[in-house]
Parts: sequence; C-alpha cells; structure tokens
Amino acid sequence: MVTQRELPAGRYGSRDKRRGPRWAYWALLGVFVVAGLVVAYVAYVNLGDGPITTEAARYTVVDDGSVRFGFTVTRDDPSKPADCIVRARAGDGDEAGVREVYVPAGGAQRTVDTVVHTSKRAVIVEVYGCSYQVPPYLKNN
Repeated sequence: MVTQRELPAGRYGSRDKRRGPRWAYWALLGVFVVAGLVVAYVAYVNLGDGPITTEAARYTVVDDGSVRFGFTVTRDDPSKPADCIVRARAGDGDEAGVREVYVPAGGAQRTVDTVVHTSKRAVIVEVYGCSYQVPPYLKNN
C-alpha cells in the first residue's frame, strides 16, 4: 500500500493555492488585447502600402554601363511632385547604379522613363522607393 508523505508546511508552503480575484484576470486579458491592437495598428501604418506605389513597366540594357528603365508611379495626391530612387543591380547582386528621378505633379498615374548609368552590366532594375519630399536640387532641373 502506497501512502503519501506529509511535507513540512513551513518549508514548502501549503497546498492551498489561492487564485487572485476574478476581475484581475479579465483586466489583465483586456490590457493584452489592447496592447496587441496597438502593435497591429502601428505595424499597419508603418509597413502597409504608402501614399506612392510603383510598378516596373520595362527595362532595356543599353550597354555595359547603362540601362533604360520605365516604371509607373501611382500617387494618392497627384498635385504633389515626387522623388523616386531607382537602382540597378548586377548579376552578382551588387548595386551597379542609382539614380534619383523627379516625377512632376499632375495625374494620379504617370509612366516615367529614365536611364541609369552603371559601374558594371546590370541584370535587374527596380524602384527602391518614392517620397513626396523632393530635394531642392531635383526641383530646379
């Protein structure tokens, strides 16, 4: 016959485990739900689609030192000019060339063509990103 040993209560505490008040459980759960919603909202704002989206239309390798690239820019506010950064990459993944492109105001959707000069033969061209914050040196050209 197996019997349970009595453990010294002073050393290990009593077996009665009291739970906290029931409202504390629901309050803590509510805090976690609200925190999760805040994190989801911040991620959506920072990682969601921006006010300017682009889509590559075409590219042609002109020679080992340049590539012609066309892309479509779609803006939520066509009254503002935009600045887009285009980069060309070589076969080994290195960045072979970068160019900033001024997209003038007007039209929610606009196709832009540019030539990117490269340090070696490009195999892919992409729009790195676009912004409404156009630097002064682009506005004057």
